[in-house]
Amino acid sequence: MLNRDEVEGKIESLKGKAKQAVGDLTDDPVLEDEGVQDETAGKTQEAIGKARRKVGEALEDLGKKVNY
Repeated sequence: MLNRDEVEGKIESLKGKAKQAVGDLTDDPVLEDEGVQDETAGKTQEAIGKARRKVGEALEDLGKKVNY
């Protein structure tokens, strides 16, 4: 299941892609650059969330093995 960072990261990434598209259509390089930054920040947040989830799952599995 996705955690909060993964979900928020995906949203931020999509927002960035939308800004890039609008910036491209309106020939606004500043908006395009903002979109690139938002997309990068979103992907980073999503990756952190995914890593956090994987660590949590690994610890959970380890806990189960220790209890047996």
